[in-house]
Amino acid sequence: MPYELRDHTADVAVEATAPTLSELFAAVADGLTAASCETVPETGERFAVSVDAESREALLFDYLDQLIYERDVRLVLPADNRCSVSGPDEPRDGESRDDDETPDDGTSDDGASDDTAWTVEASARGVPLGDVVAREIKAVTYSEMILERRGDGWYAYVVFDV
Repeated sequence: MPYELRDHTADVAVEATAPTLSELFAAVADGLTAASCETVPETGERFAVSVDAESREALLFDYLDQLIYERDVRLVLPADNRCSVSGPDEPRDGESRDDDETPDDGTSDDGASDDTAWTVEASARGVPLGDVVAREIKAVTYSEMILERRGDGWYAYVVFDV
């Protein structure tokens, strides 16, 4: 299991590891699903989500926030999450960057910052809330959030308000 639920005072935390940033985002999102309910039925149709942000951390936060929004609007629990993350120093899955290629530093030719340097293209299976007994996750928080490379992979720790 690429994620673990951690006890946290009045909240729930998800700790996840993965070999790629894309897999890490999916693992944290699956942790959000696990924090919401104990068992997930195989019902529901897939839906797509696309989120842009100025940094990896903001992208993870905004992506998880979007999943909570989708839950509230569509009345579905996002499950079986799939993600493809790209950014200045992270090529989209399946793409590679030549060793001689310098990653984009997030600025334009005139030095202005690119406010949408990071993108996640994702999908999830929307399990109807009527099919699950779910506890409400109110929000994702920046409190204690960690998103970093560790060795050959990625690590995240995210706290959710319940």
